[in-house]
Amino acid sequence: MLNWLNLLDSIGTMAFAASGALAGVKKQMDLFGVIVLGLVTAIGGGIVRDVILNSLPPYVFVHNLDIIIAILTSIIVFIAPKSIEKRRIFFYFDALGLGVFSAIGVSKAIDYHMSFIGSIILGTITAVFGGMIRDVLQAEIPLVLRKEIYASACIIGTSLFYVLHLLKLNVSINLFLCTIIIFTLRIIAFSKNWQLPRKML
Repeated sequence: MLNWLNLLDSIGTMAFAASGALAGVKKQMDLFGVIVLGLVTAIGGGIVRDVILNSLPPYVFVHNLDIIIAILTSIIVFIAPKSIEKRRIFFYFDALGLGVFSAIGVSKAIDYHMSFIGSIILGTITAVFGGMIRDVLQAEIPLVLRKEIYASACIIGTSLFYVLHLLKLNVSINLFLCTIIIFTLRIIAFSKNWQLPRKML
């Protein structure tokens, strides 16, 4: 994978781990619990993706950098949660990670000759499933199923990636465009408080 994409992947891993660890701190978990939430948030989606593709052992168990980043980030958050939480830059890192993981997921799905729908699903799973596992471990309805434009941004970005792949666009450019589109959609949706419709009974 390209060096710049590896860098963004590391940033996204750090951001996802921080969000998971912060959730653990807010639930008054001990250090181990905080690290577990940080880890599953950061690497859970990628593991599920690799299992679906029967790409075993999963990438993170062969190349351990993401695991190391997630553990170190979780420890830092545990030590200084308030100073981390107040830094809005982590929201932007999270949005960037969402885009990067979606792009990596859909690209890998295409490499395995998955269909359009299968590729979109796999790209989205790569980006959001770790957060879903985090919320389930906290006995909460996953955020992605409740209100924010999160998975929807992944679906739009990965759909475009697949179409541009069919048009033979250079894969490096395609990865970049997918990442930027999802990142931008996530930022705009959050700032404008866009939400999908909900039915109240």
